[in-house]
Amino acid sequence: MPKLNNISEIRRYFHRNEEPIYFVSATNFNLLGIDEWSKNFKYICYLDCYDGKHPNVFCPTEQPHSEFQSIEDINNYLLQHKEVVDLVKRRGGKPKFVFLMFDEETERLVKELGGEVWFPKAKLRTKCDNKIETVRIGNKAGVPSVPNVLAEVKSYEDLRNTCEKAGIGHDLVLQSAFGDSGHTTFFIKSEADFRKHEHEIVGEGEIKIMKRIDCRGSAIEACATSQGTIVGPLMTELVGFKELTPYRGGWCGNEIFATAFPPKARQKARDLTFKFGEQLRKQGYRGYFELDFLIDKKTGDLWLGELNPRITGCSSMTNHAAFAHADAPLFLFHLLEFSKAQFKLDVDELNARWADPNMIDSWSQMVIKYTEDNVDIITEAPPTGIYKMREDGSVVFDRFDYHRRAVESESEAFFLRIQKPGDFRYEGADLGILVTRGRSMTNGFKLNERAKRWIHGIKSQFQARPLPEVTAGPELSDPAFKIL
Repeated sequence: MPKLNNISEIRRYFHRNEEPIYFVSATNFNLLGIDEWSKNFKYICYLDCYDGKHPNVFCPTEQPHSEFQSIEDINNYLLQHKEVVDLVKRRGGKPKFVFLMFDEETERLVKELGGEVWFPKAKLRTKCDNKIETVRIGNKAGVPSVPNVLAEVKSYEDLRNTCEKAGIGHDLVLQSAFGDSGHTTFFIKSEADFRKHEHEIVGEGEIKIMKRIDCRGSAIEACATSQGTIVGPLMTELVGFKELTPYRGGWCGNEIFATAFPPKARQKARDLTFKFGEQLRKQGYRGYFELDFLIDKKTGDLWLGELNPRITGCSSMTNHAAFAHADAPLFLFHLLEFSKAQFKLDVDELNARWADPNMIDSWSQMVIKYTEDNVDIITEAPPTGIYKMREDGSVVFDRFDYHRRAVESESEAFFLRIQKPGDFRYEGADLGILVTRGRSMTNGFKLNERAKRWIHGIKSQFQARPLPEVTAGPELSDPAFKIL
């Protein structure tokens, strides 16, 4: 096949793609819309957020299974499901699979299906995903982390001594090597704080011990290709809002907004992300990844927060931005990298174009979790589609759609329903994702009034009944993983 020499040829290549490509996950949220850029791209999902109305989402009939402990468990269940196996065989070809999360068992199951995983090996991804290793990769790349020390912690006294030597004070943020945001990040200022989390810190191996800074959270996605690292836009992060999540410090959404950060900060983040991507390439990693940057409110300094060597909860924002429609979504370059197609790209020119504020339009997404400390059973849930906000602030369903671009104005929003009638509703459960035009935060990075009305309007459309008295109820008060 001739070498692909420009964006137009890359787009045409995927428009005519004959190889079946599957995104297997709990929902299709992370790669929403990619099926419209690549022929033969299908979603295999555990949850049907669309009640059977999405043409490229396949949800097999649920069969008895062990309790899921991770996204990997869900994917491995799906790959062994007879209806999924039949679908993959019926469609033929040499199937390619992409995932939000996967492990060695997933790789084995894909091989059994005669397919290929279009991501770096699980072993390499796990190594890079380790927060301790991320600091080391960043140091090699010249991408600084918040002043920190990496060390095992044996006791509070030991922690104080370690911090004295490192000169990072005693107002600290500790992170263990793996875990979801909000679950494995600990804010320690006193012995009492330490005692509260001691069982999650001591005996956990090396811990990342950081000086606590007053900062803004931000996220940026990129793709390491053979032609260089392609960098997306810098996004804000919504973190810890009690209307959205019960977890302090927990991620709960993003905004994409051209001037959310000063031009200097945006360019610095892009430069550091490019450097990090080039270092990842040296270590054998290629494809999609995401970096969190912490921006110091006082100094404007940028510090590396963490690496997610995969697609993430903000991938949907990246892949629907104006630049993605003008050229191609970032994930298409990930597919290209693994396709074995020969291609030539002027990455510097592409990155310069994507840095132009005119390439960014303003959108926001909010991940709405159940925030009350009880368990009940959902009896009514708002369907996926487009909602309108009336002048009195109330929210009503307007029409079904699975395109967020169908949102016409800031008085409309796209809601992707996750939990449905019959599901248990528990503290931390994902109810759904709300996508709006415009910002959901103020310039001071607080939820704005419009966002609060949207959240209340959607939440109030969920109805539930208590558990029967004779039912002890599932142990769902501390869910082990998030599904997005």
